[in-house]
Amino acid sequence: MSTLDLEDVLRLILIAGLSMLMGCTASPTYRAAPGTAEAARYYPVEAVDVTAVARGKALVESRCAACHAVGPTGESPRPMAPPLRHLGTRYPVTDLQEAFAEGISNGHPEMPQITLEGDEIAALIAYLQDVQNHSRP
Repeated sequence: MSTLDLEDVLRLILIAGLSMLMGCTASPTYRAAPGTAEAARYYPVEAVDVTAVARGKALVESRCAACHAVGPTGESPRPMAPPLRHLGTRYPVTDLQEAFAEGISNGHPEMPQITLEGDEIAALIAYLQDVQNHSRP
């Protein structure tokens, strides 16, 4: 085999390898979030921990539902409190982890300061991600 032939073979192997690699790595699936802004459509669906989602749902029902709509539909009891299913239109809900750990305080007296522990934060984020993906108009 000449040097040119060896280079051609190596080039073909590289192309075949890259083609196989590209074919084997599926892009993430996306779940539309009707009823929320376009931004919520671009977050990839992650594996759902149904136990964490259930714990997060119980948490928001007990601590947030007095002011916020906490489910995939419905209006908030307090008009100024955004439905939790719309948080993903403002920023990725995973970005809220630090805020929940440090304590959320929202500059108006009606919003209580909320501080959560690590397992509560994980459950809350799991629920918020889930409700963004299942919201309906």
